[in-house]
Amino acid sequence: MSTPAQPAPFRLVVVSAGTSDPSSTRLLADRTAQRATELAAPHPVTVRVIELREIAADISTALVSQLITPKLQQAITALGEADGIIAAAPVYKAAPSGLFTSFFHVLDNDLLIAKPVVLAATAGTARHALVTDDQMRPMFAYLRALTVPTSLFAAPEDWADPALNARIDRAARELVLLMESGFAAKVRDESWHSYQHELGSAGGTETTIDLDTDLMRLATGGSAS
Repeated sequence: MSTPAQPAPFRLVVVSAGTSDPSSTRLLADRTAQRATELAAPHPVTVRVIELREIAADISTALVSQLITPKLQQAITALGEADGIIAAAPVYKAAPSGLFTSFFHVLDNDLLIAKPVVLAATAGTARHALVTDDQMRPMFAYLRALTVPTSLFAAPEDWADPALNARIDRAARELVLLMESGFAAKVRDESWHSYQHELGSAGGTETTIDLDTDLMRLATGGSAS
């Protein structure tokens, strides 16, 4: 009798931009990761946490010099290998923290194509509740990631509200369904060359430029077709 195949493991990466320890931002991300792990059964889930406060200097170095330190490269590699991502940021002055946005600014534009992402944010007041959808979601759309429909936000009064658990459950379930579908891998396998790539993107593997486009013809002094 043959042994039943074991379900494929999922690699889930949590990106937390919380600056304190303990951090409410990390707590929200951890609760979401735990629920996703429960819902993914029988698939085993390995969770890798990237604490941005621990690599803040490395992020700053990359911003001003394009130098990727070994610590930052480890975080980038983890994201590149991830089947799903939970991205959590504290909100300051109606925007996700600069540490959070700076980290994603230094990433290769090809790194997150089609990867499922849960967006999460915490703040000291409910006035910031729209930041996940108004400011975080557009940045991930630019990176061509696939953000799940349900975004998460927690102000101090939300932690005791059962509605937060319901939203966490819904977001985690959406994430698991996308990971189970294998959507990201299928897009990369079947549609990679239909995306616009920059020279040297995808970890330096994109080394060709399509010169037969209207834009390139105009740039070289020709005319658009």
